[in-house]
Amino acid sequence: MIRHIVCWKLTASDAATKAEHAAEITRLFGELPALIPEIRTLQVGENVLFPEVNWDVVLIADFDDADALERYSVHPDHQRVGKYVGQVREDRVAVDFAF
Repeated sequence: MIRHIVCWKLTASDAATKAEHAAEITRLFGELPALIPEIRTLQVGENVLFPEVNWDVVLIADFDDADALERYSVHPDHQRVGKYVGQVREDRVAVDFAF
């Protein structure tokens, strides 16, 4: 199994816009397990503490193997969601590990 963890810093500086963008990211990624069979589990969460230092949104998803993660990465529905995230994020960090 591969666990895929991604965190995003959002570009919005005001709390209301940042919350709106984080909620939309959460909603969009939440739709993907029904659309992409490679996803075994998927959680998305918005940061609730220490916004001045913490990243804004996190995604944790599990896949059978690296090939499944790659199929997910290029899936059109993932690409659609990624396009939105790319418009509202300042930075991204990711870690993929076997477990």
